[in-house]
Amino acid sequence: QVQLVESGGGLVQAGGSLRLSCVASGRTFSSYAMGWFRQAPGKEREFVASITWSGDITDYADSVKGRFTISRDNAKNTVYLQMNSLKPEDTAVYYCAAGKYPFSYSSTSPSFGSWGQGTQVTVSS
Repeated sequence: QVQLVESGGGLVQAGGSLRLSCVASGRTFSSYAMGWFRQAPGKEREFVASITWSGDITDYADSVKGRFTISRDNAKNTVYLQMNSLKPEDTAVYYCAAGKYPFSYSSTSPSFGSWGQGTQVTVSS
């Protein structure tokens, strides 16, 4: 069982930046893909970004491509989401997710089996 703890959320003005972090514990972090999802009030949870266990492949939602960057530090059991040029529509609770199976990669939600508690990101206009 993996535990995921996100941090780094907060209130920022439009055009600003935030970096989210997610620390994992409980299993071999470097063997699993990781992802970030978000859920805005009244909306379904949606994919934001994902990264393979080695970090060699990343995927992004079209809405964040060119503004957000996912990365990982396997030595620190941490995955990051650097968010630049933030927009009010980026306001949501952001969740870190860990892949279900080692050395397996997909950016779809069902491929992730563990989730963090979420961190709130609010972008004011």
